[in-house]
Amino acid sequence: MAPQIGVPPAALAGLREDLAGEVFVPGDPGYDEARKIHNGMIDRRPAVIAQCATPEDVSNAVLFGRETELPLAVRGGGHSVAGSCVVDDGLVVDLRRMHAVVADPEHMTARVEGGATMSHLDHATQPFHLATTGGRVSTTGVGGFTLGGGSGWLERKFGLACDNLLAAELITADGKHVHTDAETHPELFWALHGGGGNFGVATSLTLRLHELPEMSFAMLFFLPESAPEVVRTFRDLAAEAPDAVGGGVIYLPAPPEPFVPEHLVGKLLCGTLFTYAGPVAEVRELAAPLLALKPVIEMVTDIAYTDLQCMLDDPPGLRNYWSAEYLNAFPDEAVDAFCARGALIPLPTASQHVLFMMGGAVAAGPADYPIPWRSAPWAVHPFATWENPADDERARQWVRDVRADARPWSTGDVYLNFIGSEGEQRVVAGFGADNYRRLAAVKSTYDPDNVFRFNHNITPAAA
Repeated sequence: MAPQIGVPPAALAGLREDLAGEVFVPGDPGYDEARKIHNGMIDRRPAVIAQCATPEDVSNAVLFGRETELPLAVRGGGHSVAGSCVVDDGLVVDLRRMHAVVADPEHMTARVEGGATMSHLDHATQPFHLATTGGRVSTTGVGGFTLGGGSGWLERKFGLACDNLLAAELITADGKHVHTDAETHPELFWALHGGGGNFGVATSLTLRLHELPEMSFAMLFFLPESAPEVVRTFRDLAAEAPDAVGGGVIYLPAPPEPFVPEHLVGKLLCGTLFTYAGPVAEVRELAAPLLALKPVIEMVTDIAYTDLQCMLDDPPGLRNYWSAEYLNAFPDEAVDAFCARGALIPLPTASQHVLFMMGGAVAAGPADYPIPWRSAPWAVHPFATWENPADDERARQWVRDVRADARPWSTGDVYLNFIGSEGEQRVVAGFGADNYRRLAAVKSTYDPDNVFRFNHNITPAAA
């Protein structure tokens, strides 16, 4: 297959020879499948996709990108809503073949390769009744999730994913391998606790594991007219809930699932979810005031953590536009605004209007990390997903309207894994201004040329 214009044939041939994995260019069988990512709005055509199988492959691919002056993006799980893991006319360093997870129950750790998803991680740790905080979708990549902070159902019990990061192996912009932990390259290690993929390609992460002998949940759905009372009740219960409890409120059109009565499928509902690192009897007791409000759908059961993790998986290929606001309070006025906007979810789409409870081990975690949003007790996360391109503008506008509604109670901070491309000021808000300056200094040490820039980017500090 002839190489793309601008890619020297000898260099491409050398990359193919050097990689244990596989190389795709436009026209190759498998190229179009390899360039697909989760967000169906993103349709980019890289010049080269290097599907790496080893850290040496990653190093060779990075050096190839530098030598050919190709823009370079890194793909792990492919869930970046902005599509930062794929770039037009550039090089994609694709880690999907590197997905091994080795759980070590003796030392309570897991070593996770850079292309592993939450499903790979959770299935490796479940047999030992161990877990660490993972994303709420099983197909999310562990690497980008963790390095960006890592918010999930177990965060109030075990902290954010990055709080459980013990070590990392990176390939830096000069193709070199760097090991980092609390004692080795400590500034780099600090930067990886929320700074994202700005500093290199993470080929493996070592994560702390925790005992999780049992898991349960209470998921209740109500008709929208009951929502204000339901959400206020949930808010008051969550404020007093133990740290083993996670969860949130969600508006969504009822999916065609076995637990949804046929007459409710496609109808807008307001749901509450309590996840609980403990027995089902205790989560039922916690949810009793909500059960008294007569939900139209009731699921209260124990569940394997791996099954909980994929319970709300959204299918790949839909069009996606997300954002978030972190709140310092959630008074009745905020409840009313949240419910009013939830009733206006663009239909028929698969969009979700979400309120997450925070606190617990998140708020109690290391204050030094570049995670300014960890102290917020609530997060509002409008999650628009749809099929028809004709719905693009109204779906995006609904997300913007949710943010505007929440702004009176917003801290101004944001979890960058929850948003797309919203400008430099939002990137700084994701790290905090002081942290951003410190991160920029780390960036200038490990990536002074800003090779890793297709992300929520940190500009290297001036020399």
